[in-house]
Amino acid sequence: MAYWLLKSEPYKFSWNDQVKKGEGRWEKRVRNYQARNNLAAMKPGDKGFFYHSNEGKEIIGIVEITREAYTDPDPIKNETGKFVTVDVKPVQPLKQSVTLADLKAHPMLSQMKVVKQVRLSVSPVADEEWAEVCAMGGV
Repeated sequence: MAYWLLKSEPYKFSWNDQVKKGEGRWEKRVRNYQARNNLAAMKPGDKGFFYHSNEGKEIIGIVEITREAYTDPDPIKNETGKFVTVDVKPVQPLKQSVTLADLKAHPMLSQMKVVKQVRLSVSPVADEEWAEVCAMGGV
């Protein structure tokens, strides 16, 4: 199993929206090739942190990948056919959100992709980073 971090602006699609929706296509439209490659690497059963970007800047919940990457069906936002999406389902909220400031302040987590590549909307998370963030989040 691999771990990931998936960003979404809460005013467009929040954790609560994901919970309400349940299982389905990841709502964030990815138009960055590195993020696309990360989506393409995901497998069913992988887990991801749901991160509120722009507003909040915090890890708020955990999702599970339920369908591997497929061509993003949105013809307007994917006119080239080169971009992909995955299906996810909410697993659980963190009991305590973990903010970007928390990640930056933590010696082990200060090198996470979400800290170092702030514009990247989908990034891998190392096993030890996953465990530490889960502990900080109370799960």
